[in-house]
Amino acid sequence: MKDSHYNNKLKNFASELRNDSTDGEIILWKEALRARKMYGYQFNRQFAIDNYIVDFVCRKLRLIIEVDGYSHQFKTEKDKLRDNKLEQLGYQVLRIDEYDIKKDLNNVIRFIETIVAELEEKYNLSSNNLER
Repeated sequence: MKDSHYNNKLKNFASELRNDSTDGEIILWKEALRARKMYGYQFNRQFAIDNYIVDFVCRKLRLIIEVDGYSHQFKTEKDKLRDNKLEQLGYQVLRIDEYDIKKDLNNVIRFIETIVAELEEKYNLSSNNLER
């Protein structure tokens, strides 16, 4: 999928953020999203879309996963505006609490798998037929 919303101007900042990931982001990346572990879908970390850098994105599914740590308790309105903009661009935004990743990773992974299956159906995709 050609991603017309990629913002090359934020590439260096996104790279810096990859090197400064939170514990929850690192766990989710290593255990569930890297190396096509999630049903064969490619996820990117700290990816620039429009004027935002998202924690994780699967461009084929148009799925964004945001890991919310403690500071997000004070950013609910800002996060809501950001999510609305990303949804207007055609993405589904999934917010996951960092605490849940650290304490209940298996259920977090099952939740993501459910969303991936729903999006496969929505876009008429099959993880068995993905380009590798």
